[in-house]
Amino acid sequence: MTASNLHRLVAATLAPAEAEAAFAVLRIAPVLTDEHGPRVSRAVSAMALNVALFADLLRRVPTGAAYVADVRAAGGEVVFDHGALRTIRFAEGPTGALPAGQDAFVRMFEPLGYRMAGLYPLDRLGMTGRAYAHIDHPEAIPQFFLSELHVERFSSDFQAAAHRVFDSTADSLGAKAQALLDLLRTHGDAPYDVVAESLPALVSAFGRHHHEPALADYRLLLAESAEAAWIATEGAAFNHATDRVPDVEALAAEQRRLGRPIKDTVEVSGSGRVRQTAFKADPVVRAFRQDGGGRTELSVPGSFYEFISRQPLESAGLDLAFDSSNAQGIFKMTAAGT
Repeated sequence: MTASNLHRLVAATLAPAEAEAAFAVLRIAPVLTDEHGPRVSRAVSAMALNVALFADLLRRVPTGAAYVADVRAAGGEVVFDHGALRTIRFAEGPTGALPAGQDAFVRMFEPLGYRMAGLYPLDRLGMTGRAYAHIDHPEAIPQFFLSELHVERFSSDFQAAAHRVFDSTADSLGAKAQALLDLLRTHGDAPYDVVAESLPALVSAFGRHHHEPALADYRLLLAESAEAAWIATEGAAFNHATDRVPDVEALAAEQRRLGRPIKDTVEVSGSGRVRQTAFKADPVVRAFRQDGGGRTELSVPGSFYEFISRQPLESAGLDLAFDSSNAQGIFKMTAAGT
């Protein structure tokens, strides 16, 4: 039997070893792996994007990759619950060549079958978070937790630095990717070849597309917002990917025993049904421009790997919601010095 559309798309996007590793460890619903034929549904397109983003995160997060390797070696599975990304929103106008804030990604999410499922004020951080869940298979396809930082909530010096850093942002989507999104929006599916050709552009949107920041501007941003400083070095890269596990407390205790840098506490939602913890961000080395010319490098927080336990709702199905307090606690994983 020929490979499914999902397997073909992932194999065309990732290196062979990465594609094999992803399918060996990720739990993927049969409804997403049973699709064959000349056209690809928006659901399978969305799942292919998520598998590629999961693999990209593991490339950048050694601690998460080591955990996932342990799961695979033990014959276990990873249930990919959600991925998170951060964006910049100015009081007026776009973010460089991108639509402002979350709009740069909503234009992708909606054609792929996502709809906003929750609004989460992150006032302590000067941000707003929104959850996007897939309307066809909300429990089977990972959600996105998409946050935007409101530049106008910070000082005038901060705002000026933010413009110097983020006004150079380019738009990586291109005409072919936009054509795919138009097809998915109109028909709910698209020809396989169109999806395969455009998927790398969708993946590449989750990255840094502004110029190397000046060290002085980075320090201005960091003084008021660790999150803005993180976006200055990492852009819209996946901030974290999240594994849905049965017992997050037991998992945290085991990872702590193994000596991995896991958060000291578990975040518990107001409902008590959603519990989260995470590894601390793996450090990365990034380059910065210096006054008077030249460049320097610093070790800064990169992305991280998160864990979540979700209990069922009284009605039916899992509680797929998030929690503002939980989110703000998890965001601390990328604060400098954590």
